[in-house]
Amino acid sequence: MHLSEKIFTGFHGNLQDHTNNITMKRTAQAVWNGDIKNGKGAISTQSGVLENTQYSFNTRFAEGIGTNPEELLGAAHAGCFTMAMSLALTQLGFTPGALQTTATVFFDMGKGLIEAIELALHAEPINGLSEKEFVEIAKGAKANCLISKALGGLDISLTTNYSK
Repeated sequence: MHLSEKIFTGFHGNLQDHTNNITMKRTAQAVWNGDIKNGKGAISTQSGVLENTQYSFNTRFAEGIGTNPEELLGAAHAGCFTMAMSLALTQLGFTPGALQTTATVFFDMGKGLIEAIELALHAEPINGLSEKEFVEIAKGAKANCLISKALGGLDISLTTNYSK
């Protein structure tokens, strides 16, 4: 079977070999105090990585210090996609070096909606893997990324840079 056939017929983002088919549950909390413009909030995660991390009107709609939901969505998407890419490469017999993904979330404040996410993947060449095959694998990883799936009909684009 040719590599491109393996990518789309053999890889389905199956983690059973790595997770013992366990259903996972992750939690995060948000607290908001005050009105929308002058109030402030704090976000915490089960892992403790985010603990009372500040967010506010200014961190979301201006350049205030703190985080915002769109930035966190981008971070989650970049992390999930990069792991899906590593899984796909591993399942196809390749060992990747550093995979680096930047997720840019496009938020139309006038319409009040997220319009698109752009994933930009960079990796150094992997022995035995052409750039064309790398791009095919990346497309499959994007389709099988759990966050991509959760975002359903949102326009998610992908660019790749496969060079040193």
